[in-house]
Amino acid sequence: MILIKLGGSVITDKTEYRKFNKETVSRLADEIRRSGEEVIIVHGAGSFGHVVSKQFNLQKGYQDDKQIPAMARVMCVTRDLSSMVVEALLAREIPAVSVPIGSCFVADGGKLILDNEEPLRRLTELGIMPVMFGDVITDRQTRFSIVSGDQIMEHLCRMYNPSKVIFVSDIDGLYDKNPKTDRNAKMIGTVTKKKMDEIAMESNVDDVTGGVRNKMESMLRMTDSQRRCYLINGNAPNRLYSLLKGETVTCTVAKGGLE
Repeated sequence: MILIKLGGSVITDKTEYRKFNKETVSRLADEIRRSGEEVIIVHGAGSFGHVVSKQFNLQKGYQDDKQIPAMARVMCVTRDLSSMVVEALLAREIPAVSVPIGSCFVADGGKLILDNEEPLRRLTELGIMPVMFGDVITDRQTRFSIVSGDQIMEHLCRMYNPSKVIFVSDIDGLYDKNPKTDRNAKMIGTVTKKKMDEIAMESNVDDVTGGVRNKMESMLRMTDSQRRCYLINGNAPNRLYSLLKGETVTCTVAKGGLE
């Protein structure tokens, strides 16, 4: 089984509220289907969740009751987005269902805790792909927290022990500088803990769940002596398909863990 994270930067336009990249998601769904590989998908909230979350400081947890309608709005639009992703998968005859993380997880001081994995296990045993996504979730300490798709990926990695983990973004890999703003940025082919410590990366688009560097740290936590994590460009046609089939593609490979 292969674990895939479809980043919000690929499935939405993160500079425009609630803009879904339908053609891109449909193509990625087709690449997954053609590969014939068993996968589980997590996706980011992109512009559907981040705009309102930032406006009402939801990333800081509960501050006042004015945030509650905003929390409900974010939970509504992230479900809309997930339904669109699932529709694209179903259109390619991939049995998938959206699973809000609040049905299986709870947070404690911002830390995600898997409260009940049975629903996920039973879905996958039936051959149905659970599609999970970054969302607002209730929190034992701060009343609610924003949970990123990357945090979900780490839990699913421990649950399912995938053969590989793939992060699908809107850039070719990890760079030493922001490639969208610096022409001299150089792509880093392989990331280890030592290399990661040398990297200073800033995102050119606000992201309440953390920047690119945090995402690569998360990827490293999901590696071991056998498993590798990949960061690829989902806007490049057939790149995801080729990687799923075991071919060499332009990407960043994370390996060796964070120890």
